[in-house]
Amino acid sequence: MSIRIILADDHRIVREGLRSLLEGQPDMEVVAEAEDGQEAVQLVRELVPDVVIMDVTMPGVNGIMAAHQVMAGYPDVKVIALSMHTEKQFVMKMLDAGAAGYLLKDCAFEELARAIKAVIAGNTYLSPEVTGVVIDAYRHRWVEPDPTDKPILSRRELEVVELIVADKSTKEIAAALKVTNKTIETHRRHVMKKLGVDSIAGITLWAIQEGLVTIENPDRT
Repeated sequence: MSIRIILADDHRIVREGLRSLLEGQPDMEVVAEAEDGQEAVQLVRELVPDVVIMDVTMPGVNGIMAAHQVMAGYPDVKVIALSMHTEKQFVMKMLDAGAAGYLLKDCAFEELARAIKAVIAGNTYLSPEVTGVVIDAYRHRWVEPDPTDKPILSRRELEVVELIVADKSTKEIAAALKVTNKTIETHRRHVMKKLGVDSIAGITLWAIQEGLVTIENPDRT
């Protein structure tokens, strides 16, 4: 039985290259592609794949926020981060969001194939280049735990934040999450209180600062 995979990356050429390589494997199948985190989460809801290969920095809702959403609703789906970033803020936030693997984009395809099989088997897979970052980060947590390293919002609150920064109305958010408008208003008040902000703009700024939302650079190539 084939491993069913969704690719999430804002560069079409990257997705096409990965699809070509993955579909050359006898036991792997790419079932869909997404160009941002929001689309990736929606595709997971529709298709429930085995694995999502996720870029970390995408315009709008990025891989960190998307991984939170996937894990909240579909904890059996394995998320593998595929990124050019080795910095702690990206690696640890993806792992804290529930990613089962973190690889660099300059890795050989054979390593990605190994990572997919490793996470399907229930293991975690890290590129050698980020292993030291993870060890140092966890050593710091063991010696001197830093509460700022952990998400301060619940997964449901993060879902609400995702939809707020996507410019969805209270009614639209309630419909998407299948709850009442009053429930969303309550979540929004709790989010504002926890973040110490008093506006939607404040929530959006926090999401950007935390790396949960990426502002697209029009000059980006």
